Amino acid sequence: MSTSIDDNLAAQGQVPKHVAIIMDGNNRWAKKRFMPGVAGHKAGVDAVRAVVETSAKEGVEVLTLFAFSSENWRRPANEVSALMQLFVAALQREVKKLHKNNIRLVVMGDLSGFNDQIQDLVREAQEKTRDNTAMTLVIAANYGGQWDIVQASKLIAEEVQAGRLAVTDINEDVFHQYTWLNEFPAPDLMIRTGGEQRISNFMLWQTAYAEYYFSDALWPDFKEQEYKKALAAFAERTRRFGRTDDQLKEASDD
Repeated sequence: MSTSIDDNLAAQGQVPKHVAIIMDGNNRWAKKRFMPGVAGHKAGVDAVRAVVETSAKEGVEVLTLFAFSSENWRRPANEVSALMQLFVAALQREVKKLHKNNIRLVVMGDLSGFNDQIQDLVREAQEKTRDNTAMTLVIAANYGGQWDIVQASKLIAEEVQAGRLAVTDINEDVFHQYTWLNEFPAPDLMIRTGGEQRISNFMLWQTAYAEYYFSDALWPDFKEQEYKKALAAFAERTRRFGRTDDQLKEASDD
């Protein structure tokens, strides 16, 4: 009898607590079908639903999706406009489903770059779902990893200038407290779809020890089975965090 991906995960006992995904390939998916780019983004919404549902079912605690980077403003104006409309539609339609399923929504990024309608919808969605406990869905919008690090540096500088923090007290743990998502565990697994193998300025600080998985599937095609392949691959990896295999074995034998 063959072992299913779910059985493999259960046997390994290695479901990642935090999964981060760079959702790449919407435009190429549409182009292959001689459709406008926005059609790919619309098709990608189904993949988002599938990944959220699978994450909740598999026991993932935090799922972070890279929806719109700070660099994406450089895209054609009509595409940016269409993405903003999709964002509004998702906030208006999907938040009720998230709340019904006890899922918390957090939007990570510089919200000041969005119009008042989007900012209001984000605040309402986060307030509505803030006490939900089944899982946290993080949407990275107008976000960049370098921006995140710079913002943290500015906050720390202000604390030092005000005398609330000494320079000698600054270390990795302190710095982390000033970055986004500091209340959650760092990503265990970083996935990028679409066949590209780079992280595109996403969560540079938080993914220092993440496992990386690159899928050739374009984002609209990254549904439950493709996602489970990534989860299964993660379950088979050995995470050393700087230690040797012998040290890990000794620790497990204790």
